[in-house]
Amino acid sequence: MADAYYFVCDSCGAYVKDKKYYLSPEEEKARYLTHENNLDDAGYKKFTSPITEAILKNQNAEQLGLDYGCGTGPVISKQLRDKKFQVNLYDPFFRVNTSYLNHCYDYIFSCEVFEHFHKPKEEIEKLLGILKPGGRLYIMTHIYNSEIDFEGWYYRNDPTHVFIYTFKTMAFIANTYNLKVEVMTDRLLIGRW
Repeated sequence: MADAYYFVCDSCGAYVKDKKYYLSPEEEKARYLTHENNLDDAGYKKFTSPITEAILKNQNAEQLGLDYGCGTGPVISKQLRDKKFQVNLYDPFFRVNTSYLNHCYDYIFSCEVFEHFHKPKEEIEKLLGILKPGGRLYIMTHIYNSEIDFEGWYYRNDPTHVFIYTFKTMAFIANTYNLKVEVMTDRLLIGRW
């Protein structure tokens, strides 16, 4: 046990919230609606810039991308589309259109999304199932390490965060799914399929 709300997975080292503390879908959506994800906010653009810059460096406008969990303010997609990139959007609360599953993608990105996955194995396998061979998966989440006071950590205290990753978790995912890790920091993972 990490604390009364989270346990640590023996296999992958993730910190997993006890399901009895999950918010209802209505409560979760209400929480997301409090986020101020303004498309023109310079601070928000800076916050999301690690993914935006990596995509602009590694991908091109001829390729198809997916913004998985785009939320109410898909700032990364807007910046990419402004540069003529082709990006499809999906969010389980705000863009509930499963037509994204009808495509195969050169790259998929999720910014501050993976920590919300109630069933991360299923979500990851679904994404890899629509990622082209050689395609990239861009994941931005805050990785926990033992130097952080877990109980006081802002990421742990967000009630919508149910699955918190460690470096061990990310290595486990990469090894399990044969992803070639191109970048792994405490905020960003880029894996090539």
